[in-house]
Amino acid sequence: MEIEIVAVGGYDEMGRNMTAVRCGKDIVIFDMGLRLDQVMIHEDAEIENMHSLDLIQMKAIPDDTMMNTVEGTVKAIVCTHGHLDHIGAVTKLAHRYNAPIISTPYTIELIRQQIQGEQKFGVNNKLFALRAGQRYTISGTVMLEFVRMQHSIIDTVMAVLHTPHGAIVYANDFKLDRTPIIGEPPDFARLRQLGKEGVLALIVESTNIDIKGRTPSERVARDLLRDVITSYEDDKSAILVSTFSSHIARVKTIAECAHEIGRKPVLLGRSMERYSSTAEQMKLVAYPGTLSMFGNRRTVERTMRRMIKAGKEKFMPIVTGHQGEPGSILTRIALDDTPYKIDKGDKILFSARVIPNPLNFGQRYMVETRLRMRGARIFDDLHVSGHAYREDHYELLHLLDPQHVIPSHGGLDHTGAYVSFAEEVGYKFGSDLHVLRNGQRVQVAR
Repeated sequence: MEIEIVAVGGYDEMGRNMTAVRCGKDIVIFDMGLRLDQVMIHEDAEIENMHSLDLIQMKAIPDDTMMNTVEGTVKAIVCTHGHLDHIGAVTKLAHRYNAPIISTPYTIELIRQQIQGEQKFGVNNKLFALRAGQRYTISGTVMLEFVRMQHSIIDTVMAVLHTPHGAIVYANDFKLDRTPIIGEPPDFARLRQLGKEGVLALIVESTNIDIKGRTPSERVARDLLRDVITSYEDDKSAILVSTFSSHIARVKTIAECAHEIGRKPVLLGRSMERYSSTAEQMKLVAYPGTLSMFGNRRTVERTMRRMIKAGKEKFMPIVTGHQGEPGSILTRIALDDTPYKIDKGDKILFSARVIPNPLNFGQRYMVETRLRMRGARIFDDLHVSGHAYREDHYELLHLLDPQHVIPSHGGLDHTGAYVSFAEEVGYKFGSDLHVLRNGQRVQVAR
């Protein structure tokens, strides 16, 4: 049986991830993601009315027209977690394939919500929720398994495709967090067992491969936030925190810290409400009873007026906008475009790093400058990454011992850095270590 890895998207850039694996005539697609910065898409953006051809031309979603050249039938579309750079193009592309969409329960619910809001295409693919540790039979020769993992969004897994030639492991994205805030640590025992059973190929993110050491646990971020927030329990100024709306563990930490100092945590923004309410309804997270959340713009503004009237020291708004995204809550506050006014001494906490591209750096600089002009005090980098560092990658390679390695999730600056790392471990570029660009493919078994 021929086995081929096809790079559709996410190999020339960070975002719009999509990889196809062909096993004989059976094809499995991993991820269908957006490239958020390409059309200035932020967490509260609306892309429901945009056409797939326009998004492909903008290089915002994968150009899957190349799939017409891959001989075989797509049997499944598999998504490992709910970030938009992995599921954001499902509503634009999935309807082209007569195949079920398989993901974890939380991710499936996020995909379901996206499909319900889609305006251009009818997506009728069957949605199938598969939990970590479970398996799904794709064909007579190919089986899918989900292995429990940690990342900066809950219910993340590594996907394992079992083939007659060995397993193909899809590791976009992952973090080897042994002390997570929500959920259990990664299933190291199963990863070790997969290595013994035989891994044919590892398709692995290269996001933070150039950062030495190990990625700090999410508990480190919790301690950083608690250290800052609880230092101002008697302060009468505002404390406002911006983080990723999809980072449920981080939102939980911020809400608990607010509760500890007697402030009511208030989630503001459409995406904040969507991610957190979904997680809460599925009983994947328990927030303090004092937490409230508002997504509708009019309701958000009404809530802001109420907070100003009652006293900013009684609340802790948790908002989008840490990348300086136009239209986000924090950006609008910085531009004095909301009823929530910043006064001298108010504290703005950024519990997120700037996603590295020139657009984000510029937008974030503008927001911080505007806030400082109003007298705000900025607390930056109260954050730890959700992506593996160099030593985590080293551990994963030693656990799985794959015959072939294909770095992904980045342009040549990232995948090339992974090549240098993997050569140190013993892999040889062009032999068992392969760099692909969008539209290219490599055969790993005959």
